[in-house]
Amino acid sequence: MAVSRFEELEAWKRSRTLANQIYLSTKTGEFAKDYGFKDQICRAAVSVMSNIAEGFERGSRPDFHRFLVIAKASCAEVRSQLYLAKDVGYLDDGEFQKLMDIAEETARIIGGLRRSVEPK
Repeated sequence: MAVSRFEELEAWKRSRTLANQIYLSTKTGEFAKDYGFKDQICRAAVSVMSNIAEGFERGSRPDFHRFLVIAKASCAEVRSQLYLAKDVGYLDDGEFQKLMDIAEETARIIGGLRRSVEPK
């Protein structure tokens, strides 16, 4: 069965979970008051799911591949920012690890999808 909607892609589903969890983790405490940092990590998380959707809807393998490259890079941006959030005390060890696990799994899934649509 071929995928006909981006909402069916596991990569998009996981990236949606990542964005949701980032939003939940940044809406309380000191993190919520650091507007610039909060905005940046939320925008990066949204970028992951948005690029998967946009690339899929463009309808060509090369375009989809290019947008998956961007989505995976945005996922790396989220991971990098999670380290800083932990370092400055916005995330405790447990919350950091939970978010990092989701981000790493999302990146792995995007990477696999990217390889499968790589232009020949």
